[in-house]
Amino acid sequence: MIKLGVNSVLFAGFDFATAAKYIAMAGYDGVEISAIKGMCEHLELERWREQASDLKQIVADHGLEFLSMEEASLDEERLLLAFEAAAEIGIPVVNVGPGGKSDVEEDFQRQTDLLARMAQKAAEYGVTLCCKAHVGACIYNTPTTLRALDKITSPAFGVDMDPSHIHRAGENPAQALTAVLRRVGHIHIGDCLGSGPSPGSARDQACGRGDIDLWAYCQAMVSGGYAGPVCLEIIGAAELELTEQVTIAAESYGYLNACLKALGAR
Repeated sequence: MIKLGVNSVLFAGFDFATAAKYIAMAGYDGVEISAIKGMCEHLELERWREQASDLKQIVADHGLEFLSMEEASLDEERLLLAFEAAAEIGIPVVNVGPGGKSDVEEDFQRQTDLLARMAQKAAEYGVTLCCKAHVGACIYNTPTTLRALDKITSPAFGVDMDPSHIHRAGENPAQALTAVLRRVGHIHIGDCLGSGPSPGSARDQACGRGDIDLWAYCQAMVSGGYAGPVCLEIIGAAELELTEQVTIAAESYGYLNACLKALGAR
């Protein structure tokens, strides 16, 4: 069964207990905890040891599990803290972006060297480091993702496949997923109206509201045998009221759960 979760960044502005409560009420299996500096730090890496017990208890109280963590940046010091925290708390995947700029070879080489080095560190802690193709970054589409995978061979490194970023790169997300699925360790999911470069309003990122064929994406996921976590990631929801954030979570769950049930994956 494919497990569905929510990146707690959707509930930026509210504490983690509130996020977990409503993620569970919406029907999800788990949570991706946000440790994104300057955006949403439900997990504060500098004090993770103080938080660990409470975070585990909150998740257990709501019948959830930790599916992943988004640290986002490629800061080595923070990533080592993220790996330590993940190992202790029981978080299997740490997600980051690639950094750098698109089509700058020096940036691609530097950032993939760093990803390879940090994947080795992740392996030491028994966690998987996943990186997504990101609009404007050195890894931003299928060709650059495949180049990175050819270079970074560690089994502790995987792709965090996000259809929104692939859509905004001008590609077909379902076809792109098939091309890299053998190394996909995590899926961030959300919709998008238009071609970007921004993902648009938080409301329009709810699954089923945008232009991405997420049914075809789910078909590619299931037919390819993917069995990892699928976590809703909504950016820019901090200014919304709690009821609006909950609506986005519930609406997206209904869409994704229906798709995956029809495909026999839930």
